[in-house]
Amino acid sequence: MNISTYLEQELTSPVTTIAEVEKQVKMAIDHRLAAICVPPLMVKNTRKLIGNADIKLATVIGFPYGYSAIEAKLAEVVLAIVDGADELNIVINLVALKNNDWQYLAKEINSILPVLRNKQKRIKVILETASMNREEIVTCCDLYGAAGVDFIQLSTGISGEPVAKETITLVRKHLAENVGIKATSGMLTGMEAQWFIDAGATRLGCSNTNELVNVYSKG
Repeated sequence: MNISTYLEQELTSPVTTIAEVEKQVKMAIDHRLAAICVPPLMVKNTRKLIGNADIKLATVIGFPYGYSAIEAKLAEVVLAIVDGADELNIVINLVALKNNDWQYLAKEINSILPVLRNKQKRIKVILETASMNREEIVTCCDLYGAAGVDFIQLSTGISGEPVAKETITLVRKHLAENVGIKATSGMLTGMEAQWFIDAGATRLGCSNTNELVNVYSKG
């Protein structure tokens, strides 16, 4: 198995530097990772660094809590597209979710998705499954699967804790087959990465992708 095709290098720390982005872009290109995710401010510069390399450039929208207004998220999306992002990782409005305002969440995704589809960009909707109950998770699978998103990302990753394997299994069971699952953690071991893939994850986001590639290359 080529682990690189699953990996998305996460560089979403509020203290990310240009030097770190340059270093990680080179690593991502060398290892042919699936994607690299950077703060919105660094999208334009990262686009230049990637050039014609076959790696997707992702950024975050409404990060990390998701309670920005729909109009604010749309403005972030448009700017990210102009700056050269390929994939938009959008945190859903978690306040709306916790207050069972599914109508608002439907309006949010149905306002944002056409903008991305018009520009042929991918969308990952970000949940915070550690703070959600089973019913909320399943309802999100139904809502965002029907909307036609490309991925559901199971956490923002800011806690540093890996997603529970059981959560990935639950989401895979209830999510449309054509929608990917992104599991995110601050750091992932080789064993955790394999568990997540076996459970149904199709993208792994972490800050130690270089270590994972080296672990898998050694067999």
